[in-house]
Amino acid sequence: MSFESDLKRMEEITDLLKNEDTGLEESIKLYEEAAALGKKLTKTLTEIQRKVEKVTSENEMELETEPFEEDEE
Repeated sequence: MSFESDLKRMEEITDLLKNEDTGLEESIKLYEEAAALGKKLTKTLTEIQRKVEKVTSENEMELETEPFEEDEE
């Protein structure tokens, strides 16, 4: 799965877990799936951050990195 499809699945799981009609057994399975997806998404984001830092340092005279900051809405 791609990052985008994993993220979409995480959103679907969140919606299902919020739904009162989702039973306990199903909720446990969904939670386990979400935990695994969370680890995978975190790993992907870490790899992307390293690539961005590498590109940034290669394009600068000084080796300097800055943390990626998400725009707050």
